Amino acid sequence: MFDSLTERLSGALRKISGKATLTENNIEEALREVRRALLEADVALPVVKDFIERVKLRAVGQEVSQSLSPGQAFIKIVQAELEAVMGSANEELNLNAQPPAVVLMAGLQGAGKTTTVAKLARWLKDSKKKSVMVVSADVYRPAAIKQLETLAGEVGVRFFASDVSQKPQDIVQAAVKEARKAFVDVLLVDTAGRLAVDAEMMTEIGDLHRLLNPIETLFVVDAMTGQDAANTARAFNEALPLTGVVLTKADGDARGGAALSVRQITGKPIKFMGMGEKTDALEPFYPDRIASRILGMGDLLSLIEEAERKVDKDKAAKLAGKFQKGKGFDLEDFREQLQQMKSMGGMASIMDKMPGMGALPPGAAAKVNDGQFGRMEAIINSMTPRERRNPDMLNGSRKRRICQGSGTQIQDLNRLMKQHKQMQKMMKKMKGGGMANMMRGLGGMGGQGGFPGAGGPPRF
Repeated sequence: MFDSLTERLSGALRKISGKATLTENNIEEALREVRRALLEADVALPVVKDFIERVKLRAVGQEVSQSLSPGQAFIKIVQAELEAVMGSANEELNLNAQPPAVVLMAGLQGAGKTTTVAKLARWLKDSKKKSVMVVSADVYRPAAIKQLETLAGEVGVRFFASDVSQKPQDIVQAAVKEARKAFVDVLLVDTAGRLAVDAEMMTEIGDLHRLLNPIETLFVVDAMTGQDAANTARAFNEALPLTGVVLTKADGDARGGAALSVRQITGKPIKFMGMGEKTDALEPFYPDRIASRILGMGDLLSLIEEAERKVDKDKAAKLAGKFQKGKGFDLEDFREQLQQMKSMGGMASIMDKMPGMGALPPGAAAKVNDGQFGRMEAIINSMTPRERRNPDMLNGSRKRRICQGSGTQIQDLNRLMKQHKQMQKMMKKMKGGGMANMMRGLGGMGGQGGFPGAGGPPRF
């Protein structure tokens, strides 16, 4: 996410970070690079102009703290203004209504609206402990109703059945009545989309809004459409009293134009980001964390929260107990670590949130290929349980059999064994000296180009 923008901005800011003083000349030079980076990221021109003007005003005004160098102060100003463009803080869903709190979802066809309804239902159920019902008022696409029914079953929320022969107004009225009867906390209403903004669609969704009087009206938009996303959001905002925006497919948006344009163009906050296809891939939008990611400073808070949600705590405790007893780190443990990493979105997703990404060589992050983890797992799966527990017993014939079974080469297996050895060393350091030693171990592995993604990914 934001790969190209991060790369360009980091390059521009690196030039100024070591400056002893901020002058109009070096500020102008840095701002030219920043302007170019934002325009290439497909940020709307009025947003870019306003952003550059505000940064220049503050930087020339020498907002320099005693503890920061002038170059660091400039970066701090850029970060603060990025946050201001996207909204000063995360704006939560307002569910303060007599149950059911109705949330109306609007957007164009293909933006991922139905999937987002399911993701939001799961987030409300798991994170906010709310009882949720979903209903589809899309009578133009029978597949949309069936899709929502399937997704509702997958995430474990109530589904209110509807049919293409019904009118959207009749469907939503019946759904509200049923939600009240069942004492449901939140009712999510999926509406019909179109391939483009048209008067008929706007009239229909306007009628539904007046009928439902929802507490939240969320516009679902594809982040990969760049500043078009912001312009479409503005068109919807003129027809509907939107309360917020959900950016979908943000994990595939290397530019970031939508995230940086939507708030300023519509005046409405981005409340959530879709970060993948799975139903748990929905994140609340935190402008400060996103600004930090864009500048290559990482987002450890989101990384920790994701680990809390997705890492299997029982397996982690079992592994910790194993180390406490002085037992080694075998290939079964290594495989579990790979699986845990995959559950957190893979190495690319983790690296996106790690501090220091801006300091990597240009394009380094883009080279990380999560397919390598699947191949590593396949190699380990092709071993017998005894081989996984005692990797030292692997001789030439065993290695050939494993490579044949996993469809890989001997050098791939040897590379895996080397990485496993490095992980073993790191785990020993962690046992003896805690987190500081573990971080030193990670640094050492990065220097040797051993761990996947550190110093360049393995060439599987």
